[in-house]
Amino acid sequence: MNEFTMNDLMGLMPYAPIIAVVITVLLVMVAITIKRSHVFTGTITVLGLNIGLFTLLGQIGGVISSGSVLPQAEQLFVVDSFAQFNMVVIFICALACCTLSYAYLVNLKDNKDELYLLMLLSTTGALLMVCAQHMAAFFMSLELLSVPLYGLLAYTFLRNRSLESGLKYLVLSATASATLLMGMAFIYAQVGSLAFKPISLQLVNMFESPLLILGAAMMMFGIAFKLSAAPFHAWTPDVYEGAPAPIATYLASVTKVAMMALAIRFLLDTKLLALPSIQMLIMVMATLSILVGNLLAVRQTNLKRLLGYSSIAHMGYVLIVIVSIGSAADSISSMYMAVYAFTSIGAFGVVTLMSSPYRLSGEAGELIHYQGLFWRRPVLTAVMTIMMLSLAGIPLTAGFITKLFAILAAVQGTQWFLAAMIILGSGIGLFYYLRVILTLFKRPKEFIEFDVAGQWGIRTGGIMVIGVTAVIVFFGVLPNSLIVWSSLARIW
Repeated sequence: MNEFTMNDLMGLMPYAPIIAVVITVLLVMVAITIKRSHVFTGTITVLGLNIGLFTLLGQIGGVISSGSVLPQAEQLFVVDSFAQFNMVVIFICALACCTLSYAYLVNLKDNKDELYLLMLLSTTGALLMVCAQHMAAFFMSLELLSVPLYGLLAYTFLRNRSLESGLKYLVLSATASATLLMGMAFIYAQVGSLAFKPISLQLVNMFESPLLILGAAMMMFGIAFKLSAAPFHAWTPDVYEGAPAPIATYLASVTKVAMMALAIRFLLDTKLLALPSIQMLIMVMATLSILVGNLLAVRQTNLKRLLGYSSIAHMGYVLIVIVSIGSAADSISSMYMAVYAFTSIGAFGVVTLMSSPYRLSGEAGELIHYQGLFWRRPVLTAVMTIMMLSLAGIPLTAGFITKLFAILAAVQGTQWFLAAMIILGSGIGLFYYLRVILTLFKRPKEFIEFDVAGQWGIRTGGIMVIGVTAVIVFFGVLPNSLIVWSSLARIW
């Protein structure tokens, strides 16, 4: 009996960081029932996420045991180097979003504590998503990520736009989940397995099966919605605009990283990427995402909508990497998504800081709210400028390194058209990113509607945003450590 118990314990060791987050969820529930305290709940949340993060880093560094159980093809989850890399990114992004949420909600008259609970539940789903290697795990972890998001998006319910964003995401996400589930059913009916790797073994005998192709296509439609890839992108700018600023940050970082990691594992483990029809589908979605995202972003006067359309374009760049180099895409895609997530945190972090304290009249979403920001907040302007330059792929920022690797991946896969699309999309993107930067340096407005607190740089949210900026610049100037670290992110 003792031996069985020890084996079970060793089997759970790889999941220790996730278990730490689950325990934090329970502690936050108990804390809310005993006494509502924004400070106490926020502190427990941040401590729990830090314990999970440092446990994970300890396992990666070999300081903490990660168990001795070998991964098996039929198990629901696997914690390999690819999962660990993406889990680190998710932990850091979740911590950043919690930090931003604290300052954002400090003057909210309604209950604040449930936001941390929902964010922890959603983060648990994200952590499980990057480890999933089974259809059942795929769907359960995806829903655990998505369902709390409905409440998070509509959390500032006194604003009509916040309620609208929550409702839109609820209806459209449910439709995408149903499509995804139907695709899984078709694949299971044809292959007879729900695990990713066994599907690849059966694929050779059923390569041109209409049922298999239909199921794979339906799953790609569901994945494309969650990634906000065109033509399933229409919800993105509306939801970004209406969502509370820290939740828009969460949506642009944690959810995108988790969904892309799961999509990469699914496509590579099942070998569905070898189907010509799936390759063509991804190429079309990537091309449309780049064109639609960049061209529609040019017209935007709202910064949150602009960043929403920008995210559509960036998902297109990552899809190009996947379709171009196939089995080697796990490392480059992980690096791209990590840098994109950190850049999004920096950009949305500025919006969040400008939008605090909580207001019924809205947030600092419009570009005009940032006119002349340089003349009163030069450091905050520097943060936003670096984030825009990184999204545009300008040298000496981490965004340049990742976009360069995306182009190199397309060239390596001899996808000349897709390489040209990345260059074209980057050229169009440069226009609206520079427009944001120019707005920051214009003559300041006489009437200032939104502004940060005078000592924002020494508060937790401000320190976090400055820290993210330093990371983006560091990896842009000295990218070798980022390249080496991401090269270890390989699927077992």
